[in-house]
Amino acid sequence: MVSRSFDGEYIARTIEKLGFVAVRGSSSRGGGKALLGLRTQLERGVSVAFTIDGPRGPKYVAKPGPVLLSRETGLPMAAFYVALSDAWVLKTWDAMMIPKPFSKALVRVSAKMRVPAEAGQAEMTDYHAQLQAALERITRFAEENVARVGTGEFNIIKG
Repeated sequence: MVSRSFDGEYIARTIEKLGFVAVRGSSSRGGGKALLGLRTQLERGVSVAFTIDGPRGPKYVAKPGPVLLSRETGLPMAAFYVALSDAWVLKTWDAMMIPKPFSKALVRVSAKMRVPAEAGQAEMTDYHAQLQAALERITRFAEENVARVGTGEFNIIKG
C-alpha cells in the first residue's frame, strides 16, 4: 500500500519498476478502497506490505490495517524493519533514510501472527498491540546489530 501523496508517487513508480504492484491509499485517504485492493492481491497469491505508520505517523506506530486484513483473509501478518549502518536522513516527519553507498543493511522480520475471523473488537485491539510490540522488538534488534553485519561475528538468529 502506497500513499496517494506526492511522495507516494515516487515510491509507487519505484516499486512497480521492481516488479511489485502499488495499491494506492492510506489511513488518511482512500484506506478502505486500498484494503480491498490489497485483499484482491492476496486472493491472487501475491504478498502485500504496508508502510505500517501510515502517511502521517506518528513514526513507528502501527495502524490497524494489517490486523483488519489478517482477520478478513485468514492470512498471517508480520512486521519487518530495515536498519541501515550509514544513511542520509531526510528532514521529514518520519526521518526517511536513503542508504549511502556501501552502507550495510539488516532486515529483521517478526514471527507471523494470524488474526481469527471471529475476533471481536477486544481481540482486534490485542492483536494490534501485539503487532506494535513486534515492530518495537525487531526495530530495536536491527538498530542495535546493523553495525555487526559482515563482520563475521554476526549469526542469523531465527525466531
